[in-house]
Amino acid sequence: MHIHRIISDLVTKKLHSGKAIVLIGARQVGKTTLLKECLQGQEDVLWMNGDNIEIRTLMANITVERYRSMLGKNRVVVIDEAQRIEDIGLKCKLLTDNFPEIQLIITGSSSLEIANKVNEPLTGRKWEYRLFPLSYGELAAHFGAMQEWQKLPVRLVYGCYPDVVCNPGSEREVLNNLAESYLYKDVLIWERVKRPDKVVRLLQALAYQVGNEVSTNELSQMVELDRSTVEKYINLLEQAQVIFRLGAFSRNLRTEIKSGRKIYFYDNGIRNALIGNLSPIDMRADIGALWENYMVSELLKKKHYNLTYAKSYFWRTTQQQEIDYIEECDGMMTAYEFKWNPMKKAKVSKTFTGAYPDVEVKTVTRDNYMDFL
Repeated sequence: MHIHRIISDLVTKKLHSGKAIVLIGARQVGKTTLLKECLQGQEDVLWMNGDNIEIRTLMANITVERYRSMLGKNRVVVIDEAQRIEDIGLKCKLLTDNFPEIQLIITGSSSLEIANKVNEPLTGRKWEYRLFPLSYGELAAHFGAMQEWQKLPVRLVYGCYPDVVCNPGSEREVLNNLAESYLYKDVLIWERVKRPDKVVRLLQALAYQVGNEVSTNELSQMVELDRSTVEKYINLLEQAQVIFRLGAFSRNLRTEIKSGRKIYFYDNGIRNALIGNLSPIDMRADIGALWENYMVSELLKKKHYNLTYAKSYFWRTTQQQEIDYIEECDGMMTAYEFKWNPMKKAKVSKTFTGAYPDVEVKTVTRDNYMDFL
Protein backbone atom coordinates (compact mmCIF):
# COMPACT_ATOMS: atom_id res chain seq x y z
CA MET A 1 0.00 0.00 0.00
CA HIS A 2 1.43 3.37 -1.01
CA ILE A 3 0.02 6.52 0.57
CA HIS A 4 1.08 9.78 -1.06
CA ARG A 5 2.72 12.22 1.36
CA ILE A 6 1.85 15.90 1.13
CA ILE A 7 5.42 16.96 1.71
CA SER A 8 6.73 14.93 -1.24
CA ASP A 9 5.39 17.61 -3.58
CA LEU A 10 7.36 20.27 -1.68
CA VAL A 11 10.55 18.20 -1.76
CA THR A 12 10.20 17.41 -5.47
CA LYS A 13 9.90 21.11 -6.31
CA LYS A 14 13.16 21.86 -4.49
CA LEU A 15 15.23 19.20 -6.26
CA HIS A 16 18.21 20.69 -8.13
CA SER A 17 17.46 24.17 -6.80
CA GLY A 18 21.05 24.71 -5.68
CA LYS A 19 20.54 23.87 -2.00
CA ALA A 20 20.72 20.75 0.15
CA ILE A 21 17.41 19.26 1.33
CA VAL A 22 17.15 18.24 5.00
CA LEU A 23 14.28 15.93 5.95
CA ILE A 24 13.69 15.38 9.66
CA GLY A 25 11.29 12.91 11.23
CA ALA A 26 11.08 10.08 13.74
CA ARG A 27 12.14 6.61 12.68
CA GLN A 28 9.58 4.71 10.62
CA VAL A 29 7.50 7.75 9.61
CA GLY A 30 8.40 7.08 5.97
CA LYS A 31 11.35 9.36 5.11
CA THR A 32 13.12 6.84 2.86
CA THR A 33 9.87 5.81 1.16
CA LEU A 34 9.06 9.44 0.47
CA LEU A 35 12.47 10.09 -1.10
CA LYS A 36 12.20 7.00 -3.28
CA GLU A 37 8.91 8.39 -4.57
CA CYS A 38 10.44 11.81 -5.22
CA LEU A 39 13.46 10.28 -6.99
CA GLN A 40 11.54 7.63 -8.90
CA GLY A 41 12.96 7.18 -12.39
CA GLN A 42 16.32 8.77 -11.53
CA GLU A 43 19.13 6.25 -11.84
CA ASP A 44 21.99 8.57 -10.91
CA VAL A 45 21.32 8.42 -7.16
CA LEU A 46 23.90 7.41 -4.52
CA TRP A 47 22.21 6.15 -1.33
CA MET A 48 24.14 6.00 1.95
CA ASN A 49 22.78 5.03 5.38
CA GLY A 50 24.38 6.41 8.52
CA ASP A 51 23.19 3.38 10.48
CA ASN A 52 25.65 1.31 8.43
CA ILE A 53 29.04 1.15 10.15
CA GLU A 54 30.77 0.77 6.77
CA ILE A 55 29.32 4.10 5.64
CA ARG A 56 30.37 5.77 8.89
CA THR A 57 33.89 4.40 8.42
CA LEU A 58 33.98 5.53 4.79
CA MET A 59 32.88 9.04 5.78
CA ALA A 60 35.24 9.28 8.76
CA ASN A 61 38.07 10.96 6.87
CA ILE A 62 36.30 12.11 3.75
CA THR A 63 38.14 14.30 1.26
CA VAL A 64 37.22 15.99 -2.01
CA GLU A 65 39.04 13.30 -3.96
CA ARG A 66 37.29 10.50 -2.09
CA TYR A 67 33.96 12.21 -2.72
CA ARG A 68 34.80 12.41 -6.43
CA SER A 69 35.54 8.68 -6.62
CA MET A 70 32.39 7.83 -4.65
CA LEU A 71 30.13 10.05 -6.73
CA GLY A 72 31.07 8.70 -10.14
CA LYS A 73 28.29 9.76 -12.51
CA ASN A 74 25.70 10.17 -9.77
CA ARG A 75 24.02 13.56 -9.51
CA VAL A 76 21.98 12.98 -6.35
CA VAL A 77 23.39 11.93 -2.96
CA VAL A 78 21.04 10.74 -0.20
CA ILE A 79 22.44 10.30 3.32
CA ASP A 80 19.87 8.51 5.49
CA GLU A 81 20.08 8.80 9.31
CA ALA A 82 22.81 11.38 8.87
CA GLN A 83 22.99 12.14 12.59
CA ARG A 84 24.94 8.91 13.06
CA ILE A 85 27.89 10.27 11.03
CA GLU A 86 30.37 12.35 13.00
CA ASP A 87 30.73 16.00 11.92
CA ILE A 88 28.11 15.44 9.23
CA GLY A 89 27.54 19.17 8.76
CA LEU A 90 31.13 19.91 7.77
CA LYS A 91 31.19 16.86 5.51
CA CYS A 92 28.00 18.03 3.80
CA LYS A 93 29.46 21.52 3.39
CA LEU A 94 32.55 19.99 1.77
CA LEU A 95 30.29 18.21 -0.71
CA THR A 96 28.07 21.19 -1.54
CA ASP A 97 31.00 23.61 -1.85
CA ASN A 98 33.01 21.43 -4.21
CA PHE A 99 30.23 19.74 -6.18
CA PRO A 100 27.52 22.39 -6.71
CA GLU A 101 25.91 20.29 -9.43
CA ILE A 102 25.14 17.53 -6.90
CA GLN A 103 21.75 17.49 -5.16
CA LEU A 104 22.42 16.54 -1.53
CA ILE A 105 19.55 15.15 0.54
CA ILE A 106 19.99 14.48 4.27
CA THR A 107 17.51 12.63 6.48
CA GLY A 108 17.61 12.29 10.22
CA SER A 109 15.42 11.00 12.99
CA SER A 110 16.97 13.29 15.56
CA SER A 111 16.63 17.00 14.97
CA LEU A 112 18.96 17.59 17.95
CA GLU A 113 21.92 15.96 16.28
CA ILE A 114 21.00 17.20 12.80
CA ALA A 115 20.52 20.76 14.02
CA ASN A 116 23.77 20.87 15.96
CA LYS A 117 25.82 19.35 13.17
CA VAL A 118 24.15 20.75 10.04
CA ASN A 119 22.58 24.14 10.72
CA GLU A 120 25.72 26.26 11.05
CA PRO A 121 27.80 24.64 8.25
CA LEU A 122 24.83 24.72 5.85
CA THR A 123 23.47 28.15 6.74
CA GLY A 124 21.84 29.54 3.62
CA ARG A 125 22.54 26.30 1.77
CA LYS A 126 19.54 24.13 2.73
CA TRP A 127 15.80 23.64 2.59
CA GLU A 128 14.51 21.92 5.74
CA TYR A 129 11.27 19.94 6.07
CA ARG A 130 9.71 17.72 8.72
CA LEU A 131 7.82 14.49 8.19
CA PHE A 132 5.32 13.18 10.73
CA PRO A 133 3.22 10.03 11.05
CA LEU A 134 0.46 10.01 8.42
CA SER A 135 -1.86 13.02 8.64
CA TYR A 136 -5.63 13.09 8.36
CA GLY A 137 -5.28 14.91 5.03
CA GLU A 138 -3.05 12.19 3.60
CA LEU A 139 -5.27 9.38 4.88
CA ALA A 140 -8.49 11.02 3.65
CA ALA A 141 -6.96 11.58 0.21
CA HIS A 142 -6.03 7.88 0.03
CA PHE A 143 -9.00 6.14 1.66
CA GLY A 144 -11.71 8.78 1.23
CA ALA A 145 -13.08 11.15 3.89
CA MET A 146 -16.02 8.91 4.85
CA GLN A 147 -13.90 5.81 5.41
CA GLU A 148 -11.33 7.82 7.34
CA TRP A 149 -14.09 9.22 9.56
CA GLN A 150 -15.20 5.65 10.26
CA LYS A 151 -11.59 4.76 11.12
CA LEU A 152 -11.27 7.57 13.67
CA PRO A 153 -11.70 5.24 16.70
CA VAL A 154 -8.81 3.12 15.35
CA ARG A 155 -6.58 6.17 14.77
CA LEU A 156 -7.21 7.44 18.31
CA VAL A 157 -5.99 4.16 19.79
CA TYR A 158 -3.35 2.88 17.35
CA GLY A 159 -2.13 6.12 15.81
CA CYS A 160 -0.99 6.85 12.29
CA TYR A 161 2.47 5.40 11.72
CA PRO A 162 2.57 4.11 8.12
CA ASP A 163 3.33 0.52 9.07
CA VAL A 164 0.43 0.50 11.55
CA VAL A 165 -2.02 1.98 9.03
CA CYS A 166 -0.90 -0.37 6.24
CA ASN A 167 -1.45 -3.50 8.33
CA PRO A 168 -5.14 -3.41 9.32
CA GLY A 169 -5.99 -6.18 11.73
CA SER A 170 -2.41 -6.37 13.01
CA GLU A 171 -2.21 -2.87 14.52
CA ARG A 172 -1.48 -4.06 18.06
CA GLU A 173 1.43 -6.28 17.04
CA VAL A 174 2.93 -3.74 14.64
CA LEU A 175 2.60 -0.85 17.09
CA ASN A 176 4.16 -2.70 20.00
CA ASN A 177 7.04 -3.82 17.80
CA LEU A 178 7.49 -0.27 16.57
CA ALA A 179 7.56 1.16 20.07
CA GLU A 180 9.97 -1.44 21.42
CA SER A 181 12.28 -1.78 18.41
CA TYR A 182 12.53 1.72 16.96
CA LEU A 183 11.07 4.44 19.13
CA TYR A 184 13.83 4.81 21.70
CA LYS A 185 16.76 3.94 19.43
CA ASP A 186 17.90 7.51 18.94
CA VAL A 187 17.16 8.51 22.53
CA LEU A 188 18.75 5.64 24.40
CA ILE A 189 21.99 5.51 22.37
CA TRP A 190 22.89 9.02 23.42
CA GLU A 191 25.67 9.03 25.99
CA ARG A 192 23.87 11.70 27.95
CA VAL A 193 21.06 9.25 28.76
CA LYS A 194 22.54 7.35 31.68
CA ARG A 195 19.29 5.81 32.90
CA PRO A 196 17.21 4.48 29.99
CA ASP A 197 14.67 2.98 32.38
CA LYS A 198 14.04 6.43 33.83
CA VAL A 199 13.41 7.82 30.35
CA VAL A 200 10.71 5.19 29.81
CA ARG A 201 9.15 6.04 33.19
CA LEU A 202 9.27 9.73 32.30
CA LEU A 203 7.52 9.06 28.99
CA GLN A 204 4.85 7.05 30.81
CA ALA A 205 4.34 9.90 33.27
CA LEU A 206 3.99 12.36 30.40
CA ALA A 207 1.55 10.03 28.65
CA TYR A 208 -0.75 10.11 31.67
CA GLN A 209 -0.59 13.93 31.78
CA VAL A 210 -1.54 14.66 28.16
CA GLY A 211 -3.77 17.73 28.10
CA ASN A 212 -2.64 18.89 31.54
CA GLU A 213 0.02 21.38 32.51
CA VAL A 214 3.31 19.66 33.20
CA SER A 215 5.32 20.37 36.35
CA THR A 216 9.01 19.50 36.21
CA ASN A 217 9.07 19.29 40.01
CA GLU A 218 6.24 16.75 40.07
CA LEU A 219 7.82 14.72 37.28
CA SER A 220 11.17 14.62 39.06
CA GLN A 221 9.49 13.18 42.16
CA MET A 222 7.53 10.64 40.11
CA VAL A 223 10.55 9.27 38.23
CA GLU A 224 13.10 9.89 41.00
CA LEU A 225 15.41 12.12 39.00
CA ASP A 226 16.59 15.63 39.76
CA ARG A 227 14.78 18.51 38.07
CA SER A 228 17.59 19.43 35.68
CA THR A 229 17.89 15.83 34.43
CA VAL A 230 14.14 15.65 33.82
CA GLU A 231 14.34 18.87 31.84
CA LYS A 232 17.27 17.52 29.82
CA TYR A 233 15.45 14.28 29.03
CA ILE A 234 12.31 16.16 27.97
CA ASN A 235 14.44 18.22 25.59
CA LEU A 236 16.01 15.06 24.15
CA LEU A 237 12.61 13.39 23.70
CA GLU A 238 11.32 16.48 21.95
CA GLN A 239 14.33 16.60 19.64
CA ALA A 240 13.84 12.90 18.87
CA GLN A 241 10.33 13.68 17.58
CA VAL A 242 8.58 11.66 20.32
CA ILE A 243 6.88 14.56 22.12
CA PHE A 244 6.35 18.27 21.64
CA ARG A 245 5.39 21.07 23.97
CA LEU A 246 2.95 23.96 23.91
CA GLY A 247 3.71 27.12 25.81
CA ALA A 248 1.17 29.33 27.54
CA PHE A 249 -0.32 32.31 25.72
CA SER A 250 -0.48 35.56 27.69
CA ARG A 251 -1.01 39.10 26.54
CA ASN A 252 -3.60 41.15 28.41
CA LEU A 253 -4.44 39.75 31.84
CA ARG A 254 -2.55 39.60 35.11
CA THR A 255 -4.20 36.28 35.90
CA GLU A 256 -2.96 34.58 32.71
CA ILE A 257 -0.42 31.81 33.26
CA LYS A 258 2.75 32.94 31.53
CA SER A 259 5.30 30.16 31.97
CA GLY A 260 3.22 26.98 31.91
CA ARG A 261 3.49 24.26 29.30
CA LYS A 262 1.68 21.21 28.07
CA ILE A 263 3.33 18.21 26.44
CA TYR A 264 1.77 16.12 23.69
CA PHE A 265 2.82 13.06 21.70
CA TYR A 266 3.26 13.20 17.95
CA ASP A 267 1.33 9.93 17.73
CA ASN A 268 -1.57 8.60 19.78
CA GLY A 269 -0.51 4.99 19.22
CA ILE A 270 2.93 5.53 20.72
CA ARG A 271 1.34 7.26 23.70
CA ASN A 272 -1.05 4.35 24.28
CA ALA A 273 1.65 1.71 23.78
CA LEU A 274 3.76 3.41 26.45
CA ILE A 275 1.05 3.02 29.09
CA GLY A 276 0.06 -0.42 27.83
CA ASN A 277 -3.53 0.55 27.07
CA LEU A 278 -4.79 -0.30 23.57
CA SER A 279 -8.41 -0.77 24.63
CA PRO A 280 -11.17 0.46 22.31
CA ILE A 281 -12.34 4.03 22.87
CA ASP A 282 -15.71 3.01 24.34
CA MET A 283 -13.86 1.28 27.18
CA ARG A 284 -11.56 4.16 28.06
CA ALA A 285 -11.69 6.86 30.69
CA ASP A 286 -9.06 8.94 28.88
CA ILE A 287 -10.97 9.59 25.63
CA GLY A 288 -10.82 13.36 26.28
CA ALA A 289 -7.01 13.25 26.47
CA LEU A 290 -6.82 11.03 23.37
CA TRP A 291 -9.03 13.40 21.41
CA GLU A 292 -7.06 16.48 22.46
CA ASN A 293 -3.71 14.84 21.67
CA TYR A 294 -4.98 13.72 18.26
CA MET A 295 -6.34 17.13 17.29
CA VAL A 296 -3.33 19.12 18.51
CA SER A 297 -0.91 16.79 16.69
CA GLU A 298 -3.02 16.89 13.50
CA LEU A 299 -3.19 20.70 13.53
CA LEU A 300 0.59 20.72 14.01
CA LYS A 301 1.03 18.53 10.90
CA LYS A 302 -1.29 20.74 8.89
CA LYS A 303 0.58 23.85 10.00
CA HIS A 304 3.95 22.45 8.95
CA TYR A 305 2.79 20.99 5.65
CA ASN A 306 1.01 24.21 4.67
CA LEU A 307 4.10 26.25 5.65
CA THR A 308 1.91 28.66 7.61
CA TYR A 309 4.59 29.33 10.26
CA ALA A 310 1.90 29.84 12.90
CA LYS A 311 2.79 29.80 16.59
CA SER A 312 0.85 27.42 18.84
CA TYR A 313 -0.19 27.89 22.47
CA PHE A 314 -2.70 26.96 25.13
CA TRP A 315 -4.35 29.52 27.41
CA ARG A 316 -5.14 29.28 31.10
CA THR A 317 -5.66 31.57 34.05
CA THR A 318 -4.80 31.09 37.70
CA GLN A 319 -8.55 30.45 38.22
CA GLN A 320 -8.25 27.40 35.88
CA GLN A 321 -10.17 28.98 33.01
CA GLU A 322 -8.78 27.46 29.84
CA ILE A 323 -8.68 27.39 26.04
CA ASP A 324 -7.28 24.12 24.67
CA TYR A 325 -5.36 25.43 21.66
CA ILE A 326 -4.50 28.74 20.00
CA GLU A 327 -2.76 29.43 16.71
CA GLU A 328 -1.35 32.86 15.93
CA CYS A 329 -0.21 33.77 12.42
CA ASP A 330 0.53 37.24 11.03
CA GLY A 331 -1.19 38.85 13.99
CA MET A 332 -4.38 36.78 13.57
CA MET A 333 -5.49 34.33 16.27
CA THR A 334 -7.68 31.25 16.07
CA ALA A 335 -8.78 29.44 19.24
CA TYR A 336 -10.05 25.88 19.59
CA GLU A 337 -11.90 23.85 22.20
CA PHE A 338 -11.81 20.06 21.72
CA LYS A 339 -14.86 18.06 22.82
CA TRP A 340 -15.15 14.38 21.91
CA ASN A 341 -18.90 14.28 22.56
CA PRO A 342 -20.75 16.54 20.07
CA MET A 343 -23.76 16.59 22.43
CA LYS A 344 -21.72 18.17 25.21
CA LYS A 345 -21.72 21.92 24.84
CA ALA A 346 -18.34 23.58 25.26
CA LYS A 347 -18.21 26.27 27.92
CA VAL A 348 -16.08 29.01 26.40
CA SER A 349 -14.33 31.19 28.96
CA LYS A 350 -15.92 34.63 29.15
CA THR A 351 -12.65 35.91 30.56
CA PHE A 352 -10.93 34.92 27.32
CA THR A 353 -13.62 36.31 25.00
CA GLY A 354 -13.66 39.51 27.05
CA ALA A 355 -9.90 39.93 26.83
CA TYR A 356 -9.73 38.91 23.16
CA PRO A 357 -13.10 39.92 21.64
CA ASP A 358 -11.89 39.60 18.05
CA VAL A 359 -10.90 35.94 18.44
CA GLU A 360 -13.49 33.31 17.57
CA VAL A 361 -13.37 30.14 19.68
CA LYS A 362 -14.18 27.10 17.53
CA THR A 363 -15.47 23.89 19.10
CA VAL A 364 -14.12 20.75 17.44
CA THR A 365 -15.94 17.45 17.93
CA ARG A 366 -15.84 14.04 16.26
CA ASP A 367 -18.69 15.20 14.02
CA ASN A 368 -17.00 18.28 12.54
CA TYR A 369 -13.23 17.73 12.92
CA MET A 370 -12.79 17.06 9.18
CA ASP A 371 -13.64 20.72 8.51
CA PHE A 372 -10.56 21.83 10.45
CA LEU A 373 -8.03 19.33 9.07
